[in-house]
Amino acid sequence: MQMMMMSGLRRTTLVLVSSLCLVLLVAQAAEMEVELVPAAMMTDDEEMMDPATSCASPVSVEDACRGASDTHFGVGYEHCVASLAADPRSKEAGDMHGLAVLATKQAIDHAASTESKIDGLAELEESPHARARFNHCLELYGAAADLLRDALDNLKAQIYGKAMEQLAAALGASESCEDAWKGEDRIPVAAHDREYGKMAHIALGFTHAAA
Repeated sequence: MQMMMMSGLRRTTLVLVSSLCLVLLVAQAAEMEVELVPAAMMTDDEEMMDPATSCASPVSVEDACRGASDTHFGVGYEHCVASLAADPRSKEAGDMHGLAVLATKQAIDHAASTESKIDGLAELEESPHARARFNHCLELYGAAADLLRDALDNLKAQIYGKAMEQLAAALGASESCEDAWKGEDRIPVAAHDREYGKMAHIALGFTHAAA
């Protein structure tokens, strides 16, 4: 009789253990059903509103630019506000991380447009010496654009230190390009160089604040 009771107790215990395991498996399966969106399919708004930073303190363009201009000599407050506020994406950026992502994208766009402008001027130039200077600037801006894209990837991954290193390295393109024209009365790409430099400084300032 005692053996029968012990046998029944074992069966009851096994049933309870099996039921508990089943409950745990169902719970794990439910957790694994969360849909992951590949980075390549994310929109600009989704990239700027990173899940890990969605609870971060919201910040306005004005406050972000004021902070950047106070800590980075290359950032002008009025220029910063005008550049960011003119971009519709700034309304969706939300926090410092989002604004840093947007500013870096703007710097990439400006590097690309400056590169295109220089390429067009080089094609029209008849002087071999001047053409060589344009080609030097093209190499500089091509390298800067690559650095900025790498910085954007690291920024999205919240690897802020590496992103800042790459943004700082990309700053040199404008000054180095202008140096190639030293001794000339006019620097053909001066306006584009300086605007690119300002945008790159904003991206660096925002990334530093987001870190």
